[in-house]
Amino acid sequence: MQSINLTDHFLIAMPAMVDSYFSRTLVYIAEHNDRGALGVIVNRPLDMSLGTLLERIDVPLEAAGFAGLPVLLGGPVQTDRGFVLHRPVGHWQSTLVINEQLGLTSSRDILQAVAHSGQPHDLLVTLGYAGWAAGQIEHELAQNAWLTVPADPGILFESPYEERLASALELLGVNLANLADAAGHA
Repeated sequence: MQSINLTDHFLIAMPAMVDSYFSRTLVYIAEHNDRGALGVIVNRPLDMSLGTLLERIDVPLEAAGFAGLPVLLGGPVQTDRGFVLHRPVGHWQSTLVINEQLGLTSSRDILQAVAHSGQPHDLLVTLGYAGWAAGQIEHELAQNAWLTVPADPGILFESPYEERLASALELLGVNLANLADAAGHA
């Protein structure tokens, strides 16, 4: 199979996806290389707000406008750990720089900055992440488990979470209602 790099792409779960973690999900891939891939689900809210999360980790929320932000289930790996997808990249203790605009940070200092100053303003907070071993995404693509499309930061940071999957499909010119549950191979 030809080598592909899906960093800064969306994975769109096909309707036949039966895995309870990934059914009807939109995943943002933060890193994809010969060792595997790492991403976060960006359309599955938990029953928790950022205000509640900050309270639980003893970070006082001083900045306005963030208390009601939903915390998302980022994936099945390390669900007790927070990950913040954000722009701009900034300078945090533990950031995976995705591109010139986007970073994925797992250190507490970014949550403290958001709580204190409201920056970075564009962010998604997840608990957990999705991980794939080397070649696993490529295998799943060959099995028609996912569609892929270059990511759009507008979908990440401006679209309501419940509209993100459909918006990503629109980038491909596809309507979710028109996707078949089964796929064939030519």
